[in-house]
Amino acid sequence: MTAMAGDHVSGDRQMDRIDHIFCTLSQRMSNLSHPGRAMPAPESLTSLIDKVNAAKRRYQPGMGR
Repeated sequence: MTAMAGDHVSGDRQMDRIDHIFCTLSQRMSNLSHPGRAMPAPESLTSLIDKVNAAKRRYQPGMGR
């Protein structure tokens, strides 16, 4: 089976249309909010420092685990 010159142009137009539709769909999807769980509020710096200090105390030499 041989392809005619007009078939090639028609195929290019179809690919351009598919590319355009795919691009539009991708943009719409990226603008949607993600329905996953909400991010927890960040811990305060003081709370994180307290956790580090508690971990240090647990692993000091001479302290039983």
